[in-house]
Amino acid sequence: MDALIDPQTGDYAGSRTDTLANAVYLRLMTPLGAYWADPSLGSRLHELQREKNVSRVDLLARQYSEQALAPLLDDSRATRITITTTRTHPGWLDLHIAVVDALGRTHLFKHPARVA
Repeated sequence: MDALIDPQTGDYAGSRTDTLANAVYLRLMTPLGAYWADPSLGSRLHELQREKNVSRVDLLARQYSEQALAPLLDDSRATRITITTTRTHPGWLDLHIAVVDALGRTHLFKHPARVA
């Protein structure tokens, strides 16, 4: 079990988790190549801040998220990952992520991504 990271604050929540919550959070929030111990950890979602708020950004966000979360499938911690997007207000895109872990449990995550 790991210490749970609160996705709202980025700090430890004071509780423990046995889900893939930390793995998903760290892979989406860390810019690709920024972590010194593993340059392959992270996503390109931070690049969307420079993109115009057009419909193709939804596709880019899904692709960047799939690339970032692919190691969870490669090391068999997850068996399936599904990502959808919604636009709640201007300048923001919400990623809705469903991860089926190795035990068959489905975990749902919501991750906001800023777009210009």
